[in-house]
Amino acid sequence: MLRAILFDWGNTLVRSGLDPELLAEGHRRGLEAVGGEAPARCDEFTERYADAVLAPLLAQRDDEVDYAALVGAVLADLGLGGDADAARRFVAAEHAVWRVAHPLEEEVLAMLDEVRARGLRVGLVSNLFDPPDLLRETFGELGVLQRLDAVALSAEVGLRKPHPALFEHALSVLDVPPRQAVHVGDRLREDVGGATAVGMRTIQACWYAVDDGEGPEPTARATATGDVVRIVDAWMQDG
Repeated sequence: MLRAILFDWGNTLVRSGLDPELLAEGHRRGLEAVGGEAPARCDEFTERYADAVLAPLLAQRDDEVDYAALVGAVLADLGLGGDADAARRFVAAEHAVWRVAHPLEEEVLAMLDEVRARGLRVGLVSNLFDPPDLLRETFGELGVLQRLDAVALSAEVGLRKPHPALFEHALSVLDVPPRQAVHVGDRLREDVGGATAVGMRTIQACWYAVDDGEGPEPTARATATGDVVRIVDAWMQDG
């Protein structure tokens, strides 16, 4: 019996990717929020950011970074004030830039509504490093939070997929065993590998990006959001 469906965020519910122009705009807005001489030091900040912040963000690691603390350390190193409040203002302003650039499409909301209409509980399991309150505020603005029964973020759990802790946290909140749940995500190592390891069925999301790197084979693949609903229907009929 299928009782729950978990979704990844980036390149599953929203299109995502590292965009140099957005990165630069985020830094500009963030430094404006810090104030003082910070905006004039944007080039220096971005240069330090690449090694001190971006490198650990992109590294394959189990533990999640404290993004605001990393940003604060760069600000302090440049003499721009690295206190928690300054770092928080930077992160909030930067987050707003990326938030607008990644709208949630109507067919994604329709997919969530379709699986909920089938009586399935819905969860979000994602490697996201921004402060959880900012992320939840964004999920609410996009109309996603209201459609979720569980949220497991690496920024809260402290560990990244494929570590089982994120999947186990969501399943615990949903009170559903792994064998009665499916995870939908784009990445083979993090999403398919992590969910498979805890005993879940998997659907690789291929509508925004196709990951052909290392990782186990998913139970099924979906090239459009509607495919997820069709696959779920078939699995529910099979029991």
